[in-house]
Amino acid sequence: MSNIRPAKAEVAAEILSMIRELAEYEKEPDAVAAAEQDIHDHLFGEDPKVFAHVADEDGRLEGMVIWFVNFSTWEGRHGIWMEDLYVRDSARGKGVGTKLLKELASIAVENGYRRVEWSVLKWNAPSIGFYTSIGAHDMGDWQTMRLDGQALRLMGA
Repeated sequence: MSNIRPAKAEVAAEILSMIRELAEYEKEPDAVAAAEQDIHDHLFGEDPKVFAHVADEDGRLEGMVIWFVNFSTWEGRHGIWMEDLYVRDSARGKGVGTKLLKELASIAVENGYRRVEWSVLKWNAPSIGFYTSIGAHDMGDWQTMRLDGQALRLMGA
């Protein structure tokens, strides 16, 4: 049975490995630009703004959740943005994803946060089914937008 715990700096390489596995699953294997040092600096540096919890089974990492605190102007309270939830193939169907999400929900409740939010690819029916089964709901009219690359540089100039 997996133990859920906050990730520590010594698993930065393993977290990056799972990020690459997730990119492969999401059909974007060449999209990961992050390096191990990036993971180390931003999740485990002096003043981290991004956090990770891992699922550990006898010393082997079975999954991870990477998240950060956000803010809802409508609620007037913080929430959690779940950037990535990933469970390795060998651990799927064992409740690892549920445990990782329960950990985030507990953090939210303990801190008076009002919600946990994330994006999911529209084609990812297994994940959508899982999220729906735990009570999550589609935001309907909301669509995720992104400003990056050349458009970001032009806007930021």
